[in-house]
Amino acid sequence: MSLRTILVPLLLPAALVAVLLALFGQPGGALAASLVTLAGSAIALGTSRQVSEQQLRALARKTLGRADGNSTMGPPSDRLDEFTSLEGAIDSLHSQLSARNAELIQGARTLTAVLDGMAEGIWVTDAEGTVVRHNDALAQMLHRPAGGIIGQRPLALIRNEALNDAVMRACREGESTRLELTLEGLFPRTLSLRVTPLGGDLPGSAAVFHDVTELRRLEKVRKDFVANVSHELRTPITAIRGYAETLQGGALNDPHVAPKMVDIIHRQSERLSELVEDLLELSRLEAREVHLQQARVPLAIASARAAEAVRIKAEGKSQHIELHVPPDLRAQGDERAIEQVLLNLLDNAVKYTPAGGRVDVYGTLEEGRCVVRVQDTGVGIEQKHLYRIFERFYRVDKGRSRDMGGTGLGLSIVKHLVGAMAGEIKVESQPNVGSTFTIFLPAATPEAATG
Repeated sequence: MSLRTILVPLLLPAALVAVLLALFGQPGGALAASLVTLAGSAIALGTSRQVSEQQLRALARKTLGRADGNSTMGPPSDRLDEFTSLEGAIDSLHSQLSARNAELIQGARTLTAVLDGMAEGIWVTDAEGTVVRHNDALAQMLHRPAGGIIGQRPLALIRNEALNDAVMRACREGESTRLELTLEGLFPRTLSLRVTPLGGDLPGSAAVFHDVTELRRLEKVRKDFVANVSHELRTPITAIRGYAETLQGGALNDPHVAPKMVDIIHRQSERLSELVEDLLELSRLEAREVHLQQARVPLAIASARAAEAVRIKAEGKSQHIELHVPPDLRAQGDERAIEQVLLNLLDNAVKYTPAGGRVDVYGTLEEGRCVVRVQDTGVGIEQKHLYRIFERFYRVDKGRSRDMGGTGLGLSIVKHLVGAMAGEIKVESQPNVGSTFTIFLPAATPEAATG
């Protein structure tokens, strides 16, 4: 408080008293009256100042209490009108700020909920490229705890120079960049992302990460599938076309050559037909367009029918097929599908077992599931191939497999059929010893029999 502010209220009343007394002809008492007035003014001013200070302190405490979230006050006291108006203004400002703060908090919570609900990963950096915000999806993509991302630079999170350069360009030059990168590790991932400046007058950048691992895998599967189908179709088509052209060129009239060529054309057309049928069957299975009928299937009968279908081929190689399936063993599944599974497994066993070998089919009930094992004494499969033999067109020995016939889709169809019946299939094999394919199917229950 300035000196002028203090002196004016003190001296002005005393000066007025002195002037008035002088005007009314009492100059002698003017000094005494002025001194008395001055003393009164001082006392009044001091009292007024003390009251003002008390009310200001009370108002300050109330204001600070509201700032801390505590709106309670002590007992009411008499206040000057000016302080009452000031307190009302502060209360109004506090109400407005509280409402605005509530809106900001709700908006921030909504934004956080939206970001964390997204499947795409997002991070926001400051002008220096340091991450200042991210969502939950990004932490999952990078396999990092949420607290381990804030405050990190791009290179510390993902060792990729292209990403770091993209973030710096977005922060400094306002340039957007699209790129794709692969995260190595126990579970490799392919991420497609776009880095952009925040825009407006906001410094920094933002990056949106899309996990395209499964998409790239499916693209590769599709490309491999098309390539394999094209290759498998090309072989019989080339043979059919070649021999047909030879016959057209004059060999048709040769009684020794023509029948052999016609026989080859017929066998290749059958192979082509089998391939198309297997492709259609596999397509229907993968699209879940095959409707399986649930029933109690006697596995002894299904095994006998499958064995009968390949018995002629086995006898031609002097092979022995033996069935060891109890007559009361029944699985819950589709009869036609179970027979097809057993037929494919037995056909492969006969195909890859040398002359004089044997194929055995065992059936048991284990832990509430029907278990059927198709065991052969064939050439066997190396360990490195076992996890891939159920893939479409995968062949352990491509040359030998094609010479023996088949489409390369049989085991893939088996896996889909068994899976559609809530079962599973496993394989064990040793080179030059033999292979054992084991299928697990739900056992038929009395409830299923009466349903």
